[in-house]
Amino acid sequence: MFKEFKAFVARGNVLDLAVGVIIGAAFTAIVNSLVENLINPLLGMFVGSIDFSNLVLTVGQAHFRYGAFINAIINFIIIAFVVFLLVKTINKVLPAPKKEEEAEPTAEEKYLQEIVTLLKKEEH
Repeated sequence: MFKEFKAFVARGNVLDLAVGVIIGAAFTAIVNSLVENLINPLLGMFVGSIDFSNLVLTVGQAHFRYGAFINAIINFIIIAFVVFLLVKTINKVLPAPKKEEEAEPTAEEKYLQEIVTLLKKEEH
């Protein structure tokens, strides 16, 4: 069982996924910091402070803080837009992957193709 687990963990897909999750978490921290420390204050200068966290609906003993949910939606939209801009900028800066050109057939491959063509002609 340990050997199977070791083989599973050593497979490329699992390692790639682990690296992706770690990089994603670090990138999330960067984007969150960008939004909280730069984008939100900039928006606050123009629109004023956007804070709906005080909006609460009380039914009996239950308190529904729908304002915090609205804040989360606004933050998501801002973060998604910032990530969109970052990806768009990175795609402009990095060169597009080159398409692989078909290699010129070798002399041997040309001769083999001629032989195949002649054999097909003889069959008909």
